[in-house]
Amino acid sequence: MSPSRRVVLQRRRVAVFSMVLLMLGGVGYIGATNLAPVPASAAAIVQPADLSQPVAAPTWPSFGASAIGAVGFPGVLASSGVQDTVPIASITKMVTALVILDAKPLGAGEAGPDITFTDADVDIYYDVVAENGSVAPVVSGMVLTQRQAFEAMLLPSANNYAASLAVWAYGSVDNYLAAAKVWLAGNSLAQTSVADTSGISSSSVSSPADLVEIGKLVVDHPALAEIVALPSAVLPVIGTITNTNKLLGREGVDGIKTGTTDVAGACLLFSTDFTVGTDTVTLVGVVLGGETHSEVNSAISALITSVQPGFHEVTLAEAGAVFGRYTTEWGDVSDIVAERAASVLVWSDSPITGAAAAADVQLGRAGDEVGEVSFTIGSGTPTTVTVPLKLQRTLTDPGPAWRMGHPGELAAG
Repeated sequence: MSPSRRVVLQRRRVAVFSMVLLMLGGVGYIGATNLAPVPASAAAIVQPADLSQPVAAPTWPSFGASAIGAVGFPGVLASSGVQDTVPIASITKMVTALVILDAKPLGAGEAGPDITFTDADVDIYYDVVAENGSVAPVVSGMVLTQRQAFEAMLLPSANNYAASLAVWAYGSVDNYLAAAKVWLAGNSLAQTSVADTSGISSSSVSSPADLVEIGKLVVDHPALAEIVALPSAVLPVIGTITNTNKLLGREGVDGIKTGTTDVAGACLLFSTDFTVGTDTVTLVGVVLGGETHSEVNSAISALITSVQPGFHEVTLAEAGAVFGRYTTEWGDVSDIVAERAASVLVWSDSPITGAAAAADVQLGRAGDEVGEVSFTIGSGTPTTVTVPLKLQRTLTDPGPAWRMGHPGELAAG
């Protein structure tokens, strides 16, 4: 082969080899750009605004001491007057009822076991009459169900039935008082002490704050809540008995217990239900130290009316509400939205703050969860409501054309 022929062949080989290298390089480049991860997109978050509400303005009685609370809300919501420990008269019977039910449970609508009353119960009756306490008739040998006996204790506020039931449940009043002390401690009612079953003793005492908690326990007990809501009842031997709580049925009041002694004055532990938005509020309150029950009832009616506007159903998030946005480098856009609606019931100007956060994403389908918005309600021991955040639209792959034109962005990703 001539030298010139050899040179031509070498040049052809070099050209072919170069073309092969270019083709292989192109295939490698295309493969690399199409398989490389796309860059992540950071969320542009819109933080929720604070949602504080107007301050409540309860109309408090001009006498004594008062406090209000609500089932599902911790502690006392508001109070007026000196919040000391004071005699509580026949409100003491609510402690008696709760402690007896601890030993002798009674369900909603149940009659409970039969109780046969004896000469000892007749003696208790005369002892109570001698100390000028409130009574209901009792006859040796008569039989009442547990529920009927509770009605006799709580509706006409019969001191003799409070003592008879304590003996029935615990064997003696002294045993009952020991059990009551343990029960009060177990329910963190440190400001409450009972010296008898009825409250005629001025040593049976409590505070407005503890009485609110006792009221919550009463309305949470299905059988007891039924009994204290009765305007009247007809019992064997005894006949018709009438509830001493004349506020029943007014302002939605459905319980709980009156109390009256010279030392305690006129008192009422009460409960009422009303609607706020889609929520039902069970308000529990107490007014102590009135001159008359008529005065106490009028004060409580005004208090309930003034308290209702202090509860607010606050919308935290609507379903689909926008809390941010993703914008990819290749032009896809998706809002970050609330997965579901959320609301909360608050009292007065309880603070509400929110914070939203979402992860960086590369690709995602509509509906994928990407973060959350959390709302903190209240102070001291706040509650938290969390709502998931999701993609409103799908963030799609940019495709080969964008990938091959943006190798630097892919490398960064």
